Amino acid sequence: MRPKWFPDWSGDTVVIVASGPSAAAVPLMMARGKARFVAVNESWRLAPWSEILYGADFKFWELNDGCPEFRGLRVSIDRRASEHPEWDVHRVQGHRSDNRMLNDAGHIGGNNSGLNAINLAAQFDPGVILLVGFDLCLEYGLHWHPNHPEPMKNPLPGKIDAWRRAVDNAAGPLSAWGIRVINCSPISTLKRYEKMVFERAIEVTCPAPVF
Repeated sequence: MRPKWFPDWSGDTVVIVASGPSAAAVPLMMARGKARFVAVNESWRLAPWSEILYGADFKFWELNDGCPEFRGLRVSIDRRASEHPEWDVHRVQGHRSDNRMLNDAGHIGGNNSGLNAINLAAQFDPGVILLVGFDLCLEYGLHWHPNHPEPMKNPLPGKIDAWRRAVDNAAGPLSAWGIRVINCSPISTLKRYEKMVFERAIEVTCPAPVF
């Protein structure tokens, strides 16, 4: 059953902002009011108007005291985050050992937060997903922001390779569901998505304000 808090983004363009270094240079403001936004972890600070903040790790919510400054929906797969009523974090069921895209509303697969966010957004029935900051490489740094503090973990080369394969493998199901996915990271190592600079992708997929 579709969770009551799930939005209906039928046919909309959704921008998912991950934490790769390239995200800091993207003019996200030009898509405000034209596209929906999902931010991953600290990347909500690049797009504070995002409708959804996704954080898989309880430690992220704990270190940020539930991100009280964020005004949209907060979502996690971690039960502990949802057990803090003052944080108002909605829980979806995570299947982190299953890297498939799941089409059962409220159940998401994936071995990393970026892929979790893609699966979550796909269940809102968008027409297009734009990937920002999905660099999946370490040559340019770990994140656009400083390294995660302890006890959170930062990415290692082996993890990055596994995440890249998992995100690339999501291309088939997303296409089968009729969702166009555009990779807007110029340094991304993903291979199975069309690439386009962000400005052009917004021009092509949502040229005028829609909400």
